[in-house]
Formats: sequence, structure tokens, C-alpha cells
Amino acid sequence: MAHAKSAASKVQAPPAAAPRPPDGLRYVHETPPAAGGTIEIVPRLTWLRLPLPFVLNHVNCWLADDGDRWSIIDTGADRPDTRAHWEATLAGPMAGRPVDRLICTHGHPDHIGLAGWLCEKLDANLHMTLAEWLAPQLWREQGLQPMRDDEKRAFRRSGVSDKALGKMMEAREAAPFRNHPLPMSLARIRDGDTLTFAGRDWLVLVNGGHAEEHASFYCAADKILIAGDQILSKISPVVGVYTSQPWGNPLKDYLASLKRLATLPADTLVLPSHGLPFYGLHTRAAQLEQHHDKRLAQLLALMDAPKTGVDLAKGLFADAVAKGQLMMALAETLAHVNYLIGEGRARRREVDGIYLFERT
Repeated sequence: MAHAKSAASKVQAPPAAAPRPPDGLRYVHETPPAAGGTIEIVPRLTWLRLPLPFVLNHVNCWLADDGDRWSIIDTGADRPDTRAHWEATLAGPMAGRPVDRLICTHGHPDHIGLAGWLCEKLDANLHMTLAEWLAPQLWREQGLQPMRDDEKRAFRRSGVSDKALGKMMEAREAAPFRNHPLPMSLARIRDGDTLTFAGRDWLVLVNGGHAEEHASFYCAADKILIAGDQILSKISPVVGVYTSQPWGNPLKDYLASLKRLATLPADTLVLPSHGLPFYGLHTRAAQLEQHHDKRLAQLLALMDAPKTGVDLAKGLFADAVAKGQLMMALAETLAHVNYLIGEGRARRREVDGIYLFERT
């Protein structure tokens, strides 16, 4: 074994091919930083890439140089390896200077997982929207408790079997990470506010769809958008309906956000939370809109006869369901179903405690 390892170490693997952007997009850097590594993406704004324990294996955070101190945008997950990367970053690229602000785009664990830990460690103030501060505190408590009966009823209404429901409950109990408790105070940010960091003024753009009050930050002077998850270069952010808002219409909010972001200049530099920074904002917004239009058309074709939410999810996301991702597949399916119902192109009726959906 030792001999085989030694021999193999002498053979250099060919460099990995640079990722190809979707048509109409141009990457600023074709190679991202290594896990825990940094790149100064524009003067006074540094890209920090942190690992995640999923197929989507990273999240991008941003370090804003404010002269004698720093601001941080997003945190990564609450995991030992992420904490170690932060310790090295604070002592290395951030040169031990104080951090007085932590700004979070939204409340998902890969973005705020270490917000409480960093605020405690650095005596920093937390800046985020109110709904995104409240939601993860509810999710954290919910995740520490057994699934409630009203949640189970909501899943059963969508056609989830008792066996599948049991697997969902097991998966939730075995969640790979939960966020560190958030600070009990925050500096609330709202749509239209202006924040100053990295030597620039940034307009706060609050949009829904992926999260209730997702904040992106736009610098008009330099045409830079810190996009968070609202617009990504190669994947579509999850837009889902969950048991807390079973009749919600987040896809309507998300499509509206794409139209809003497309009003920014075409040559805006987009800094997303996953994937690579890119140019091509208008093109990408149109691609994402077309992606959802295609999903809606597929869904309408499946609704030629009354079907449960689970039946539709298996039709739209067969691979994901086969891999045990029914909960997320169902959430995305119901978001598209509710959008069609809101447009009058589909209807919902209840039969024996189960919702059936069909096109009108």
C-alpha cells in the first residue's frame, strides 16, 4: 500500500477543466478559491469560499474592508471545519482587525449558521431583515422537537404515505447541521435602505421567493450586485411551499424578483452565494424565468387528470424522489402548483382529506 501511494504521487493529475458558464454569461474567475481560501474580487471586497456537506459543496461569503475594521456578509454553516476556516481567515487575510458588523442575506443555515458564534466572538452587531432573523429561530426550535401532528396532516394532504413520512422525520432528526443560536438583538434592514461598506454605498434590495425577505446589495457607482441566493449562475435557487404556508405563492414573488433585478444595468458584476461571480445579469434572469416556465408547462401536462402533490412531484422530479429527496421535491412542486392556481390555470379540491390538483 505504501509503495502504491508513493508511485502514484509521482504522477501529476491533469488540471481540472475550467467550468463553462451558461450561454451569455462570463465568469470573472474561472477557478474559485480553495475551501477557506480568499480572492479580492474588487478593491476592498474579498471573496471567501466555505465548504458545505452537500452536493452543493460550498457557499460564498464576502469580507468588506472598512479601513480600520471589517464587515462580513454571510457566515457559512455551523460546523467545526467552518469555524476553523473562520479562525484562520480572521487571523490571516483579515489581519486581526476588528469586525463590527455581520450582514446576512437571509436566514438559511448555510448563510447564518455561524452568525451567533461570530457575533459573540467578535462583539459584532447583526444586520439582517426581520423575517429572516425570526425564521431560523423558529426552525431551530422546530428541528429539535418531534414532528407535530399538524405538520404530519399537511404532508398527508399532499399524498405522503406513512412510510415516506417516517423517512422524512428520520431525515430531519439526522440533519447535518443546525445554526448556532442567533443574537437576541439585530439592526434591522429594509428594502430601500443604504448600507456603507467596502468604501461604497449599497442599496438594499429585499425580495421574496427563495426566502421571505432575502436581502441583496447593489452598488450603483461600481455596478456590483451581492446577490445572495436570489440569482445564481448555474442552478436555480429552491423556491418551495412548506407546511408553515401551504397556500403560499413564493414562485410569484421569485419571478417578480427576477424582473426587478433585470432592471439593473446589463453590465452589473453579480456576486452570488453559490457558484462563480459573473457578468450577464439580464441573460441569467431570463434563463431562470424560462426554467420556471418550462416547469410550469411540464406540470400542466401532468395535471391532465387529478393528482396528488406526491404524484406530481414524482413526475417533475423523479430522480430527486428516487434519491430520498421527496420533501424538497414536493416543496418545489407545490410552489409551481400554487402559482398555477393563483393564475386560474389549475384548481385544488379535497377528497377524503387529500388534496387533488388538476388543470382548469
